[in-house]
Amino acid sequence: MNDNPRRPASRSPRITGIAVALAAALGLGTLSACASDEQTRGEDGKLDVVASFYPMEFLVRQIGGDHVHVTGLTKPGQEPHDLELKPRQVASLEKADAVVYLKGLQPAVDEAIKQSGAKNVADAASLTRLESHGDEVDGHDHGDHESHDAHGEGAADPHIWLDPVKYAEVAQGVNKVLAKAAPDHREIFQKNTDILVNRLKDLNAKFADGLRNRASDTFITTHAAFGYLAERYGLTEEAVSGVDPEAEPSAARIKDLHKLAKDHHVNTVFFETIASPATARTIAGDLDLRTDVLDPLEGITDHSKGHDYFEVMESNLAALRKALGAK
Repeated sequence: MNDNPRRPASRSPRITGIAVALAAALGLGTLSACASDEQTRGEDGKLDVVASFYPMEFLVRQIGGDHVHVTGLTKPGQEPHDLELKPRQVASLEKADAVVYLKGLQPAVDEAIKQSGAKNVADAASLTRLESHGDEVDGHDHGDHESHDAHGEGAADPHIWLDPVKYAEVAQGVNKVLAKAAPDHREIFQKNTDILVNRLKDLNAKFADGLRNRASDTFITTHAAFGYLAERYGLTEEAVSGVDPEAEPSAARIKDLHKLAKDHHVNTVFFETIASPATARTIAGDLDLRTDVLDPLEGITDHSKGHDYFEVMESNLAALRKALGAK
């Protein structure tokens, strides 16, 4: 188990300073031109792509291969929800050949892209069906996949990359945008996309097979990020207190969790690598349960249980199998 206490104090979206950053970027065009981590296609023949955070970066690198240069807006270990952009990052959106992001996850990025006038933009949220999830997601009701936020907000759940099937749909859309930006590499991008989609199909099959024979269907996590995964494989996700893995749950929620842990034979409280495990440990202690990592894959760090998307997802599968008593 990897414990990493590093984390910003809040997950609340912040877009303070975007207007200032945009103005600075527009007024300081030379700033982006001299940035060491940014190149133009004319310099080395590669497609210059800006990606908002790790799951989008991974798709671009897998599809584009040696024909893309990727600039990520979110550093490894940085909380993506709270990202604030620097002027040079805003400027990079204007000069990019393509931009790949997920609308609704990072308000600062959404606003900057809207103002930048960037061309060849792939919005992952528009490439698959999004749903509204609350603190509890029951994946058994496959007749109606539309769950509603427990607090009445009804906001769409952005964590589509944790469902291999939805992630593959996004990959197909990203491929089209990259091919539009660099039509001379269209066949290479398509070949790479086919390979990636087949790997995601295999991963989906591993999850389906690995979770088929299990003693329990329910898992508890501090981060309400696994709703799509729960729906895909007929599981029930119970989040301690919603989207913030460090938020203190109410006494009523603790009582509910105690009952469901007993009723559904839950033995584990999951936390994530880039958040403090304090809340998970407190809850686990109160309920006499163990803790383990279930990684929402918002970034790869030295604390991640794997070096890339596929390795971490397989680690997540192993953790779920153990917690759910899969045979």
